[in-house]
Amino acid sequence: MMKFIDLDRQYEIIGKEIEERMAHVIQEKSFIMGPEVTELEDKLAAYVDRKHAITCASGTDALVIPLMAYELKKEDAVFVPAFTFYASAESVVLGGATPVFVDCDDTYNMDTEDLERQIQRVLREKKLNPRGIIPVDLFGQPADYDEILEIAKKYNLFVLEDAAQGFGGIYKGKKAGSFGEVSATSFFPAKPLGCYGDGGAVFTDDDSLAAKMKSIRVHGMGSNRYDNVRMGMNGRMDTLQAAVVIPKLAIFDEELEKRNRVARLYRKALEDKYIVPRVKEGKVSSWAQFSLLAKNRSHREEIIRRMKEKEIPVMVYYPIPLHLQTAFGYLGYAKGTLPNCEEYSERIFSIPMHPYLSDEEIGQICCLLTEMA
Repeated sequence: MMKFIDLDRQYEIIGKEIEERMAHVIQEKSFIMGPEVTELEDKLAAYVDRKHAITCASGTDALVIPLMAYELKKEDAVFVPAFTFYASAESVVLGGATPVFVDCDDTYNMDTEDLERQIQRVLREKKLNPRGIIPVDLFGQPADYDEILEIAKKYNLFVLEDAAQGFGGIYKGKKAGSFGEVSATSFFPAKPLGCYGDGGAVFTDDDSLAAKMKSIRVHGMGSNRYDNVRMGMNGRMDTLQAAVVIPKLAIFDEELEKRNRVARLYRKALEDKYIVPRVKEGKVSSWAQFSLLAKNRSHREEIIRRMKEKEIPVMVYYPIPLHLQTAFGYLGYAKGTLPNCEEYSERIFSIPMHPYLSDEEIGQICCLLTEMA
């Protein structure tokens, strides 16, 4: 059976180094915050061109830690796209604030015009205080940071870039993870740069913010490990996971080139049959997913059924936009509030995307999809 993301083929290339590094960690018994963690943080900071890279236990922690550092209150509004993974908005609640949802544009990223509309609505209603924006680099493509940063400056809001899917992407010559006061990524195994469990990282150029986030990562620890100066969490990254990410980072740029090659082949074969992903000028996607739009929900269901018969995996990201999910029912959003993301949730589906797809596999996928267009 074809795999949606084939980690086995990647392991054939770097498996020996991963095994050696993991064996060293086990031998040295430095399982928590060992030297490999520091090595990875240095390499990540250099890769993204940020002053500080702070690893943590998951991509969700990478969002919650900076939000805790901002000392948010329930009356504070943080603007989040409704078309993304649950953690992007869940983190706002865990960080103490209230999410305000924003529609997406035809690249599936945050619609900057609707972002400003939502900010102005909150200001008119005077129930919440606008505090921050969490743009998401969805499916690998960085959000529109020129516009977002300009809006943030206009309304005095912080920007926390969610680069969990976009890590490795480029916006106007700058790497994803380098935008806003602080940024976050995930090393979940299915991400473009993944580990063999959960892991994440936070990036910033702000020394005082970095110090505060390092404290929060370890239970709010002060200068003495048994003198805790603030509320925090157990957000440390396991050394074994750092030992996995280091050799993956070494081949990451090569894998990104291969991902973009796969995307080009998909686009060439399918652009006359489906709405294929649009990458804006000045951007390079890391292609966490390659997503297409079916005609409607029933067409999507038929595609999934036929692909499954041929043992080709298909995923749906995301079938329910965040503003309509049960957990956020208390916010009072009604269906029809954010029309773009609601429509895309009915039609979108994703096909296998990883650096090691063969031309034969790509041809098989595209041939079947063409038959069902």
